Amino acid sequence: MRVIILEDNPILAEGLGLLLNNSGFVVAAVATDADEFAKAIDEHEVDIAVVDVRLPPTFTDEGLRAAIEARRVRPGLPVLVFSQYVEEVYAAELLAAGSEGVGYLLKDRVSRVDEFLEAVRRVAAGGTVLDPEVVSQLMVKRSSPLDRLTPREREVLALMAEGLGNAAIGEKLVISDGAVHKHVGNVFLKLDLPPTDSGHRRVLAVLAYLGL
Repeated sequence: MRVIILEDNPILAEGLGLLLNNSGFVVAAVATDADEFAKAIDEHEVDIAVVDVRLPPTFTDEGLRAAIEARRVRPGLPVLVFSQYVEEVYAAELLAAGSEGVGYLLKDRVSRVDEFLEAVRRVAAGGTVLDPEVVSQLMVKRSSPLDRLTPREREVLALMAEGLGNAAIGEKLVISDGAVHKHVGNVFLKLDLPPTDSGHRRVLAVLAYLGL
């Protein structure tokens, strides 16, 4: 699995590169700014990009804007944002463009190496991984049809937004697989999601949860 890293901190970039190369990935390129990243996207066929948010020259949202542009040039390119910050406007835009193959993790909240590597694999496979704090901040002052959901259904949907499958949701909430399946079905029904494959409906449910 081939990876591009966009990270301006040389120590962190080197550490990520070593970790990924030693864990079965191939780091095709390491970029330190948006221009280098755009060139790397043009030059390399990769399975996922791991992107920091704040980069030169302004250290605000260059990384997220670069990720959005990369997905415009290469539709469906999996992107895992790995940052110390939640940049709400561009994070929402990144997700609104399609949440398949998108992740957003906060560096300070990833407590284990295997947790990070699993997130990379999940996003590269087309899944969605969202840090709970990212979900929380994107939900501020947003209104949606979520008022129809019971508190338990909202809990289930929140965990779906974090990228958890039914089994993991059941373990987290200490409920049976059957109960999770029922709650997920109720979420789909109450959000008026069209009948389609389950994976696509989960994506639509997450977008509705985030108000996108």
